[in-house]
Amino acid sequence: MGASESVPQKSIHEFTVKDYKNQDVDLSMYKGKALLVVNVASKCGLTDSNYTQLTDLYNKYKDQGLGILAFPCNQFLSQEPGTSQDAQEFACTRYKAEYPIFQKVHVNGPKTEPVYKFLKTNKSGFLGNRIKWNFTKFLVDKDGHVLARYGPSTTPLAIEADIKKTLGVDM
Repeated sequence: MGASESVPQKSIHEFTVKDYKNQDVDLSMYKGKALLVVNVASKCGLTDSNYTQLTDLYNKYKDQGLGILAFPCNQFLSQEPGTSQDAQEFACTRYKAEYPIFQKVHVNGPKTEPVYKFLKTNKSGFLGNRIKWNFTKFLVDKDGHVLARYGPSTTPLAIEADIKKTLGVDM
């Protein structure tokens, strides 16, 4: 457990992921944007505060170059039980999310989504490379390099200063 996986990619922009409709999304489209990448779930005790704050941060900083990439994940107590489209509808209807909600992914284990292998290899956490729970967050700079990793209990607003610094927004 915890063996580091080698990933050849040097930037998140080198990955293609699937959106909630199973269409390819080339992450190079986010070059020049700071990104907050989050594994989300609709039935978690952390759902309301995280989705509310993610939407607030996105609305506040999207014009300065912030992107949020939300990846639904059902690996933690089956807290994202529906389809990828269900997760997208939930976030966009209940929390007015305007940022992309991608296809459901695995963030741990043998079926880990390659972009998550990249994120975890670049910033390990309390459990080494494993994701601890829903709403683990990764801050990625405008060049696609992972700057920081935040555990599930760290709220999105608690990292606002780091986001502003990454965006080059005056404190």
